[in-house]
Amino acid sequence: MRFFRKLSENYVVYIIITIFAVRLIQKRNNIIPLAETTPLLRLAVWLILGIITGVYSHVAMHVFLVAMSLTLVVCLFFFKKPLLQSVLIALTVFLLGATLAARQPQTVSRNTAKDNPAKSLLLKRYQDNGLSNEAYVIVAAMTLGDRTAIRKELRNTYSISGASHILALSGLHMGIIYALLSLLTLGHRRRLLVQVFSVITIWGYVIMVGMPASAVRAATMISVYALLSLGYRERTSLNALAFTAIVMLVINPRILFDIGFQMSFMAVFSILLWTPLIQPLVPEKIQLRHRWVKWLWGMVTISVTAQLGVAPLIAYYFGRFSVCFLLTNFVVIPGAT
Repeated sequence: MRFFRKLSENYVVYIIITIFAVRLIQKRNNIIPLAETTPLLRLAVWLILGIITGVYSHVAMHVFLVAMSLTLVVCLFFFKKPLLQSVLIALTVFLLGATLAARQPQTVSRNTAKDNPAKSLLLKRYQDNGLSNEAYVIVAAMTLGDRTAIRKELRNTYSISGASHILALSGLHMGIIYALLSLLTLGHRRRLLVQVFSVITIWGYVIMVGMPASAVRAATMISVYALLSLGYRERTSLNALAFTAIVMLVINPRILFDIGFQMSFMAVFSILLWTPLIQPLVPEKIQLRHRWVKWLWGMVTISVTAQLGVAPLIAYYFGRFSVCFLLTNFVVIPGAT
């Protein structure tokens, strides 16, 4: 019973419900099924379910390892039966997740400024340059991911107004840095050098700020984005997000239970899932004719879809839900940029 209770509390259930809802909309509008266009997403879900099983089932790691090995061997023998092989691959990924999670328990590392000389030096320079009180706290959180000095009252203010995501290093922050690097580098003639330089710089920044889950997720997706941009392929997709999740979970399965990891992935997952269905509600001709309409509708779409993803998590972990998040984002996102 404890296993099923923990499973129901996890956001995987919400992911599955959301996917079914999207599938109903796709079927009604004759859109290609999600499962046919996002094979990596299915593997990511099976890996997550396997991790949850490995953590809460209390089965020895070698049992899962033996079962995974046998399933993989059987899978190799049925290469001429695609349907059966797909089921066996999913089972293998599930058992892989269980095997990784059943190892010696890991903890999600949280580096503080004291453990990071470069971060400590920059924080000191903020203070030396006149930043103090709330200004220092907000700038330190937005640029270096240091939220140790944030008072409970200030944290609650941002949470109630729906602006707390600004204080956590995420895709918004990484995207701003990546855009600035693209503008300041050599331009489109040296595409390979620009992308390599940008990715190295982004990862250097993520390491400096202590590698929080949301920043690692964003940096990994930017790396995938940069790689795919060299081949002019689709760069922002659920497959790229799923690949990022798989990499991070294989390295550290226990990060699945980190709130920052869950919030970050659910926000991007919801944006990528719902935006293609909501965006066409305003005709494309109107968006192309009026730039301000396109900008306004884009802001509304991203804010609403992101909130759809994180609302259940916010309500579960923090016991509140902001009803003014849309108005807040019109101020804080341009301000943060």
